[in-house]
Amino acid sequence: TPPPPPAHAPSSAASGAGQTVTKLVESFSCPISMDLMSDPVVAADGHSYERVFIEEWLETKSTSPLTNQVLAHKQLVPNHNLRSQILEYQNSTASRSQAR
Repeated sequence: TPPPPPAHAPSSAASGAGQTVTKLVESFSCPISMDLMSDPVVAADGHSYERVFIEEWLETKSTSPLTNQVLAHKQLVPNHNLRSQILEYQNSTASRSQAR
């Protein structure tokens, strides 16, 4: 059996949790602005964007900002599920910072 990790080494659970939070924040960020989204919408490419940035993009382009493929349409659908997840994340991080 392998020896246990040194006492000062971060546990894989701790580093895994940090990676999970980083991935969450990345998935909550608009791929155009790289900012946390507050009004996420889904475009025809299936990706979510912050409404104001994708609307601005679509004023002059008909392609996906991520794939550069021509979009089938320019309709945007609110992503209520993602918005709820972002709000939940923001509330949990605010609660944790207030507890300190």
